[in-house]
Amino acid sequence: MSLSAIDPDRCPACGSSNRCTLADPRTADQACWCFSVVIDPAIIEALPQEVRDQACLCPRCAGIEQAGADKSAR
Repeated sequence: MSLSAIDPDRCPACGSSNRCTLADPRTADQACWCFSVVIDPAIIEALPQEVRDQACLCPRCAGIEQAGADKSAR
């Protein structure tokens, strides 16, 4: 994948909206949701090198939505 094909509004893993506030000029002055969570480094390492640090993952691919569901099931 070329860097020019990377959309900062889309998850580089699945292509869904990543909900990144920094990628949207209307909300770029707000912290992104990912600033307040811990993403397993193995998830980042599983991405191709050329897409790392180019766009945010979506909460699902970052493992955040599943983690929340697991906690609420307890």
